[in-house]
Amino acid sequence: MNAREAMTSPVISAAGNTPVRDIAELLLKNHISAVPILDGNGAPIGMVSEGDLIGRDETESDARREWWLMLLAEGELLSSDFLSHLRRPERVASDIMSKPVITVGEDTDTGEIARLLAAYRIKRVPVVRNGQVIGIVSRENLLRTLVSAEHHHDVKPKEGVVARALEDALAPLKWRFERPRHETEPHRAPTTQPDDASSAAADFRRLVSDFESKELHRREELRHNVEEEQQHKAAELIGKHISEASWRNLIHGARAAAEQGLKEFMLLRFPSQLCGDDGRAINAPDPDWPATLRGEAAEVYLRGRQDLKPHGFHLAARVMDFPDGVPGDIGLFLVWG
Repeated sequence: MNAREAMTSPVISAAGNTPVRDIAELLLKNHISAVPILDGNGAPIGMVSEGDLIGRDETESDARREWWLMLLAEGELLSSDFLSHLRRPERVASDIMSKPVITVGEDTDTGEIARLLAAYRIKRVPVVRNGQVIGIVSRENLLRTLVSAEHHHDVKPKEGVVARALEDALAPLKWRFERPRHETEPHRAPTTQPDDASSAAADFRRLVSDFESKELHRREELRHNVEEEQQHKAAELIGKHISEASWRNLIHGARAAAEQGLKEFMLLRFPSQLCGDDGRAINAPDPDWPATLRGEAAEVYLRGRQDLKPHGFHLAARVMDFPDGVPGDIGLFLVWG
């Protein structure tokens, strides 16, 4: 089964400026333990769970537990001091949410989702389509999938699926190399020489104008093609997940770089469209740039923060190029120098 078949949908969510008390009420009212926090475009920027509300350390735990007491003490008399404390300005979801977010595509296999939950020690992942959250897959969803699979263990995959998928993937290349030569090369009109050597200056200006118009069209078409390619690459990386073998290869690559006297190693290069803000926070630079990461970039960062930062390594991100003056590719670096 895949994420689309296992997920819970529609999704109960909240915005980054939602007060923490409202988040708590949302969880209690809907009998859920976490909600994704979305930006204005419906893209996930964080997750708020019961653990985030109650607090990860003793100080936060004591403070946030009072909000739960208030919500659970309906109809009971509470002291004026306690009520005064609750009326103080509260923090909002963006202050306490866990970030960045590990996400999956709707076609991600449930086995891969189970691996991600274990690897990143999380209980749920949002399912995204075109960057927007369309569902949630939790541990409970995976258990239901497991039970369902037990009842359908004798179902066999359809014959020819792999062959057809391979044929579809190679079709564009096959067409490119097998089509007649006259289709691969545009027809060129014969070049003519003007009979009048004393052509008017207006004709020359027209020729310049025609060239500039064609050049502008060519650049626009090139820019459009690059944007499409970047968006396609970003869409692929949204649904791509780093395996244990790939992670080990990255660490080996970093060690080899250190042996060559280098002080950093690029773990991943990805298009700025994979960031929730198209790379603006990284370019600024904004200390909160990790929260903008999506897909594979978010996974690599979280894995580095989990496995490597405790051992003295640092993680950094830089804009690698600026096509048309805007952030292009982003490099995510492991730094030890």
